[in-house]
Amino acid sequence: MERVVVLGRGGAGKSTLARALGETTGLPVVELDQHFWVVGARPLSGAEWTSVQERLAGRERWVMDGDLGPHDAPAPRLRRADTVIVLDLPLALCAWRALRRSRERADFWWWVITWRRRSQPRVLEAVATHAPRAHVHRLRSRAQVRRFLAAVPSDAR
Repeated sequence: MERVVVLGRGGAGKSTLARALGETTGLPVVELDQHFWVVGARPLSGAEWTSVQERLAGRERWVMDGDLGPHDAPAPRLRRADTVIVLDLPLALCAWRALRRSRERADFWWWVITWRRRSQPRVLEAVATHAPRAHVHRLRSRAQVRRFLAAVPSDAR
């Protein structure tokens, strides 16, 4: 496990899982939100985002968390990933976490609500297309996330 991509709807716990993986494995954590959104919560253009991801994914080792919904183009990071984790947690849990975290715009809530029906099929297709040799873990509950983390070897280099 050297290059890990963590995907899932808003509030699924992508950043929390990425930080935990980083602590356990020693892998550097890259929070994609910090690289994608520019001043005024404006997204990068498609070309800019692809370029940023290619630079970030070109590093030797990392955990990248982020699913930017309709703005995302995950191919550059998926092509380099050896492990992909898709957090498919229940809507009620994700909505509760998102509500506790911060105020969000209407388009964020639309994405969270429709993720399983609209975004998840695109995510899974992108994983199959761009990361066919990666180990894919689809975690559907907090218990599965805990079991996955418990099974990760410490400082797995």
